[in-house]
Amino acid sequence: MTLSERYAKILSHFEKNCAAPQSELNFADPYQLTVAVILSAQCTDRRVNMTTPELFRRYPDVTSLSKAEFEDVFALISSISYPRSKATHLIGMARSVVENFGGEIPHGTDELMTLPGVGRKTANVVSSIVWGEPVVAVDTHVFRVARRIGLSRGTTPRAVELDLERHIPAQKRPTAHHWLILHGRYTCTARSPKCETCGIAEFCKSALKQTAP
Repeated sequence: MTLSERYAKILSHFEKNCAAPQSELNFADPYQLTVAVILSAQCTDRRVNMTTPELFRRYPDVTSLSKAEFEDVFALISSISYPRSKATHLIGMARSVVENFGGEIPHGTDELMTLPGVGRKTANVVSSIVWGEPVVAVDTHVFRVARRIGLSRGTTPRAVELDLERHIPAQKRPTAHHWLILHGRYTCTARSPKCETCGIAEFCKSALKQTAP
């Protein structure tokens, strides 16, 4: 099976079986999504969704968050992983948006990456979900899945991102990001992938190796 054939078969499977996947983070606008994605680093979406309602009630917009005291934000997100650094990043992000972007979350990966706490993955998530930008955010799930099923040999998230964007049509990239995340979260798990019930096992490089005579 060629690489192009593998991509075509895997994307076709997802289109038929998971046509309109959505982010599992709860948010109402670009500000809330940016905050939620920053908080989600090395933390489950479930935990983030348990934490953000009170955070957003106290700080409903970027302006209010930009004026927040560190200890107040820290107290609200203390159940999240790395709460001290994330509290600092959230306040810094909000202040930067107010000072440099007129209080509006910037449009585009490069501008988003100028904000404290916003790396390439976070920037691509916001760009793809909010504005439908043709990018693929590579988190730990996407990185693992893309390499395991044979879509990339990249050894860094950026290398995997470039491979995926090279082979996935632009209009499908924002959706493909969710396909790969959800597949990695519920089927192609890190320790015990569910190959026996996986719909793409017959196209998966790793699964094919296991079943080869």
